[in-house]
Amino acid sequence: MFEIEYKGANTVVISTKKATLVSDPKLSLVGLKDMKLKDAVEVATETRFSVTNPDARLEIDGPGEYGVADFDITGIAAQRHLDTEKDEFLSTMYRIEVGGVRIGLLGNIYEKLSEDQLEALGVIDILVLPVGGNGYTLDATGAAGLVRQIDPQVVIPVHYADDGINYEVPQDTVDTFTAELGVPVETTAKYKVKQAISLPSTLTTVVLTRS
Repeated sequence: MFEIEYKGANTVVISTKKATLVSDPKLSLVGLKDMKLKDAVEVATETRFSVTNPDARLEIDGPGEYGVADFDITGIAAQRHLDTEKDEFLSTMYRIEVGGVRIGLLGNIYEKLSEDQLEALGVIDILVLPVGGNGYTLDATGAAGLVRQIDPQVVIPVHYADDGINYEVPQDTVDTFTAELGVPVETTAKYKVKQAISLPSTLTTVVLTRS
């Protein structure tokens, strides 16, 4: 069993009884407090979203394969949203396996993935991706298109308009994305997963209220 919490921007915390993983912990970039959790596994989709945390169990900010605590992690190089195909890939997508469930964690990436990237991600049960758009992240249309490419059972949108967050550019509301995707929506403070068979049988959007 594990649970997922949303902290703002691209930051989520995935917790089991024995271990914790946090994504893009540098929340000070958007006016919030950085996430520096003791003994946590930290993954950054870009180097600038990482923090120096001497108490971290492991800090990951690039492609590779990592087995740590309750998590099997694969980092996959990706094109940033504002870059071109000729630029060096400076973003990292992650495939995180925990408790028999496969989680895809995307950052501010370009809206089209290659066949090689899709193959590296493999089958994904839960997909976490930004949806705020306006030139900074995936917008509702691009995010919905990626959801359809990857075909998860659950999608968790992040990085959308929030009065308590100072984004570099205005972000669209989460409702813009949910309307574009057009699937059932659940709203909760924490998404708790007991096992893979407990996930919805049809695609569902889970909106996590920021904690």
